[in-house]
Amino acid sequence: MTQAKRRRYRLLTPLVYLAALILLLEEWLWDLGTRIGAIIARWPPVREFDARIRALPPYWALGAFALPAVLLFPVKLLALIAIANGHPVTGVLVIVLAKIGGAAAVTRLYSLTLPSLMTLAWFARWHAAFMTFKDKWVGKLKGTLAYQRTSGTAAMLRDRLRRAIKAFRRRGRGGRHSMRPTRILRRFAAMWRARRR
Repeated sequence: MTQAKRRRYRLLTPLVYLAALILLLEEWLWDLGTRIGAIIARWPPVREFDARIRALPPYWALGAFALPAVLLFPVKLLALIAIANGHPVTGVLVIVLAKIGGAAAVTRLYSLTLPSLMTLAWFARWHAAFMTFKDKWVGKLKGTLAYQRTSGTAAMLRDRLRRAIKAFRRRGRGGRHSMRPTRILRRFAAMWRARRR
C-alpha cells in the first residue's frame, strides 16, 4: 500500500464507521416505525383513515407523504433551541421522540401512498433510480469491515440490554431485591442532584 493510499484509508475509515452507524440507526428506525405503524393500524378509526389515504390521487398522496417532514421540522428546530438555551436532555429527548414518530409516520405513509405515487411517470423513474443507487451503496457499505464490526457490536449491545431487562423484570417480580418505581425515581433524583452540585 502506497503512502497516499494509506493516508486516504486513514482519512476515510472514520467516515465509513460513521456511515455504518447511521445506516444501522436508520434500519432500526425503519423497523421500529413499521412495527409501530402496524400496531396503530389495528384501531378501527385508523383503518378508515388508511383507506382514505390509499384512495388519494397521486399529487395529494405526494403531499400526504411529505407531510411528516414538514410538520416535524419546527419540532426539531425548537429542540435545537432548547439545547442551545441550556436544556440538552429535553432537546435530545424531543429529537429522539420526533425521529421515532417521524419514522413510524413515514414508513406507514410510504406503504399506503406508494401505489398511487408510482402512477406518476417522473416519480416512478426517480424512485427506481434512487432504489438502485441506494441498494448499490448499501451493499458496498455492508461489505466493509467497519459495517461488520459495527453491526456485531450493536447486536452484542442489544443482546446485553435484553438480558439486563429480563433480569430486572425477574428481580422486580418479588423477593427482597424487588425495586419499586418510586425507589428507582428517588435514586435517580439523588444521583441527578449530586451531579449538579
